[in-house]
Amino acid sequence: MISLKILLLTLAFSIGAKAEIINHKLQNKLIPTQAHNVEVSQDVACTFHITPNHNPKVGKSSLAWFALTRKGGKSLPFSECDCQLNVYVEPRNPDSKPIMNPPLKGIDTEQYQDIPGAEIMFPKAGIYDLEIIGSAKDGTSFKPFKFNYSVTVTGGS
Repeated sequence: MISLKILLLTLAFSIGAKAEIINHKLQNKLIPTQAHNVEVSQDVACTFHITPNHNPKVGKSSLAWFALTRKGGKSLPFSECDCQLNVYVEPRNPDSKPIMNPPLKGIDTEQYQDIPGAEIMFPKAGIYDLEIIGSAKDGTSFKPFKFNYSVTVTGGS
């Protein structure tokens, strides 16, 4: 009987917390774990995911979403954030302009409600930088943030 080990991953809200894609090899089988990328800026953390399975395809719509969390673990709803999404082609230099600014809207996905999300259709294969910036609509409830996520887009099918 094969015994399986359970991997418990606890992400504490702290500066520099990150989640990585982890693959486990068990009895010559590669078992991918579900992964979301987590970044922290000031007093806000962001969990990022893009469909399908962090593997967007050229010319097909992908949903990118950003679950925002305040220090202490409380969810930060899209309705309280003045957020913007910028998409850049990599490599980029400091004066590069975004190739698109997909409109963000509040979405519900997985266990998250009212988080920023946007449909993106990438024009060609390559590496893109998704940058989400935001500030509190009330001007005081959290500090402005900026998160950058690298996304590799592959050819069709």
